[in-house]
Amino acid sequence: ALPLLFCGCSEEEDILPEQRQKIVSYLERTHSPALIPESQVEAGSQQRFYSMSGSTVYRYIDNFYRDGRSELPEVTAAAKATITFRAYVFAFSNITDSTFPFYSNDPAYEDMGLTPGAWSFEPLTLDMRGDILNGLRHALLGCREGDIVEAYMTYNMAYGDKYVSTIPRESPVAWFFTVESVEY
Repeated sequence: ALPLLFCGCSEEEDILPEQRQKIVSYLERTHSPALIPESQVEAGSQQRFYSMSGSTVYRYIDNFYRDGRSELPEVTAAAKATITFRAYVFAFSNITDSTFPFYSNDPAYEDMGLTPGAWSFEPLTLDMRGDILNGLRHALLGCREGDIVEAYMTYNMAYGDKYVSTIPRESPVAWFFTVESVEY
């Protein structure tokens, strides 16, 4: 038993690098369209890219290059952001229309046979100074009103090493959301 006291890495040291590598691999090879890291975007181009918050939250803004985006209100640490979302356990593969979220307020799911009242289908307003999922906070910061966002996060930025409802412990998650409005 004594050798076990001195062996190897912690679970977190094993799981996080693997999840980060798999998320990057997915974004650059499997995601449609394939994405590049923000640091590789050539000046003046409209290349599709993902940005990172640390090495645990990865964000893609589908409509980043739309006209007038820079004039729209931006989500800051002191803002309130209203979103419509779908949240998934992320299996490092494409999320399609047939992939059912573990939670959503997207009206498209209202008539999917859910127990009435199980989910609210009203837009969700999040106070960035409040108690929200850490990875979602990182994904929202810097977004602008009208952004259509995909955010992929390692388990430590999502629900950690605990089972939460239908989410297995140490699961990476993906949040797809639209920023409906931003208030200061």
